Amino acid sequence: MESQHPGKPTLLERLGAILMREPEDREQLLELLHSSFERNLMDADALAMIEGVLQVADMQARDIMVPRAQMDVIDINDAPEAFIPFVIETAHSRFPVIDGDKDKVIGILLAKDLLRYYAGEEFDVREMLRPAVFIPESKRLNVLLKEFRSNRNHIAIVVDEYGGVAGLVTIEDVLEQIVGDIEDEYDFDETEDNIVSQPGGRHRVKATTEIADFNAAFQTEYSDEDYDTVGGLVMSRFGRVPKRGEEMAIDDFTFKVLRADSRRVHSLLVERKAPVET
Repeated sequence: MESQHPGKPTLLERLGAILMREPEDREQLLELLHSSFERNLMDADALAMIEGVLQVADMQARDIMVPRAQMDVIDINDAPEAFIPFVIETAHSRFPVIDGDKDKVIGILLAKDLLRYYAGEEFDVREMLRPAVFIPESKRLNVLLKEFRSNRNHIAIVVDEYGGVAGLVTIEDVLEQIVGDIEDEYDFDETEDNIVSQPGGRHRVKATTEIADFNAAFQTEYSDEDYDTVGGLVMSRFGRVPKRGEEMAIDDFTFKVLRADSRRVHSLLVERKAPVET
């Protein structure tokens, strides 16, 4: 089949022309990819995704897992009416089920299976459990992603060398390493400045910006006794880790989440609210 634009090379043809230089190592490959970006042969989103794929091949489960202390779990010894409000509040689709201790994970409960409880059917949590998959902390993410896809499994329990539960990893956590940066400006995280002015009086703020620095920049007086960073301030007001696009008014400011993953906020758009006319 001939191209509709015979005089215009396709993206694959353009990339192929670049890669004809046959890079000898990963550093040279990345240089070629960045060169193609600078020559407008690919956009920032495509470059970020390719870099994410390369990065995943070097990462292990321990690098991205939700730590044991932050795992949201259900205790098999609790009655459904006791843990269902927790399921609704956390809004996860899957929960590790333990038997009194996080080192005793006995299975995975899918939130959708709780619909049977509301349907008035005979309900036994143990009968609803799916087998839990256990992986070592050293598990390579590219291998894990392949296993997630082939086994149609979406969550794995990470164990340390002694068999104790160290945390958990979901397929979403792995995919975020590839596509998680797309919605953010390509080079924002690479800048040294934590606060970058934008048109219209708005500011892009890294979530790791210390409260003292934020106060100095915006003439505010937020306390740093309970949290050290702007990300900590925002998460404390939400009462959870907010998702990309969510926003909240805090005093005279509106904080909008620009980028976040399942564990933390990365960047925010901060705008001072217009004064109310009287």
